[in-house]
Amino acid sequence: MDVGGWLAEYRPLLATLVAIAALLALILRARMPAFAALILVSALAALAAGMAPADAFDTLTRGMGGTLGFVAVVIGLGALFGVILERSGGLESLAQRLLAGRQAGSGRWLMGGLGLLASIPVFFDVALIILAPLVFAFARQTGRPALAFGLPLLCGLAVAHSFIPPTPGPIAVAEILGADLGLVILFGLLAGLPALALAGPLFAGWLDRAGYLPVGAVSGETASPTKRPAKAGLTAALISLPLLLILAGTLAARFDLPPALGYSLAVIGHPFMALLLACGLTWLAFRPTSDEQRRHFSDGIARALEPTGAVILVTGAGGAFKQVLVDTGAGAQLAEGTMALGLVPLVAGFVLALLVRVAQGSATVAMITAAGLTAPLADAAGLGPAHLALCVIAIAAGATALSHVNDSGFWLVSRIFGLDVRQTLASWTIATLIIGLAGFAGALILSMLV
Repeated sequence: MDVGGWLAEYRPLLATLVAIAALLALILRARMPAFAALILVSALAALAAGMAPADAFDTLTRGMGGTLGFVAVVIGLGALFGVILERSGGLESLAQRLLAGRQAGSGRWLMGGLGLLASIPVFFDVALIILAPLVFAFARQTGRPALAFGLPLLCGLAVAHSFIPPTPGPIAVAEILGADLGLVILFGLLAGLPALALAGPLFAGWLDRAGYLPVGAVSGETASPTKRPAKAGLTAALISLPLLLILAGTLAARFDLPPALGYSLAVIGHPFMALLLACGLTWLAFRPTSDEQRRHFSDGIARALEPTGAVILVTGAGGAFKQVLVDTGAGAQLAEGTMALGLVPLVAGFVLALLVRVAQGSATVAMITAAGLTAPLADAAGLGPAHLALCVIAIAAGATALSHVNDSGFWLVSRIFGLDVRQTLASWTIATLIIGLAGFAGALILSMLV
C-alpha cells in the first residue's frame, strides 16, 4: 500500500477531521467564542488541505457572504417581529387567555402549545422568562408542581426553536443545505408536534402521577413582565401569519395557478416579504403611544439585536466552513466514506448534530456544524426538495437532544424552576432526549412517504 499516495489523496478529508477535533477543543477547553473558532478552523482546514492562501481566504469570504445574504435578513426581521410581540405584552395576554379556568390536564397541553407559538417569534430564553410567572401562577391555582406545566412549556419552546422557521437554527440549516423553507415549516410541524406531545404533556403527566416530578422552588429573578394592552387572538393570528404566507408561497410554486394569483403568492410568500408584512402589521396593532412605551420598545429592540448578531456571525462562519468542504474536495470524500458505511444523509445529519450537541452544548452551533458536514452528503445523494427539508429536521432533532451541563439553557431551566443538577437531568435532559428521538423518528417516517 502506498501510504504517501493515500495521504496525498485524502489530505483534504484528514485536514477536515483534524479541524473538527480542533473546533471542539477550542470551544470546550479554550472557551473560544464559536464564531472565532469556526473561522479559525475553516482557514486552517483550507490551508492544510493544500489551498493557496489567497484561494483559502476567498473561499471563506464567499461561504460567509453567500450564507448571510439570505439568513441575516430573515433572522433580523424575525428578531424585530419577536421584540414587538414581547414588548407589547402580546405573549402574556395570549397565555392568560389560554389558561383561564383550565384544569391541570388541559393546562399541560395548552402550555405545550403556548411554548410552540411563543418561541416562533421570540428566542427560547426570552420566551421562558416572560412566561415562567404564568407557569407558577397556574401551578398555585391547580396545586401541582410548577414543572408539571413548565416541562410542556419548555418542550414547546425547544421544538419551535429548532424545528420551525423563522427561528434562526432551522433557517441557517435550510440555507446551508439549500432546502425550501416552506417544506421545512411543514415537516417541522409534522415531526415536531408528536415529539412535543410525547416529551411535554405526556411525559410531564406521567412524572406527576408517578410522584417523580420535583417540586423545585420559584426563582426570585423571574419577575412578571410589564403588563400592556394586547389582544390574545390577534397575537396568535400575527404569530401564525408569516408561517402561513411562507407555506402558501411554497405550495403555489408546486401548482399550476392563474398567473396573477401565482405571482401574488410568490411575492407575499417569500420569507422576506412574509416577515416584513408580519412586522408591519404587528407594529400597527401594538405600536407605542407614549414616550414611556417608546423607550420600552426601543430598549427591547436594542437588546434583541445583541443575541441576533451573535447568531448571524456563527451562521456565517458555518457557511464558510461548508464552503471549505466544497472547494477542497473534503466534502465529496466525506460523502463517499459516509455512504460506504451505509449512512444516508438523514441519519448522518442526526448523528453529527447529536455528537456536536453533546460535546459543546449549543443547539445552534450543533445545527450549523452538522449542516456544513451534511451538505456534501446531500449533494452527492442528489436529494430532492422534500428530502432536503427532512434532513433539516433530522439535524434539528439531533441538536435538540440531551441538553445537559454544558448547555446554557440547562442552567436557565435549573435556575428558573429551582432545580438541582440531578433533578434537571432527570426532567429536562430526558425530555430533550425524547424530543430528539421522536423528531428523528418522524423525519424517517416522512422520508418513506414522500
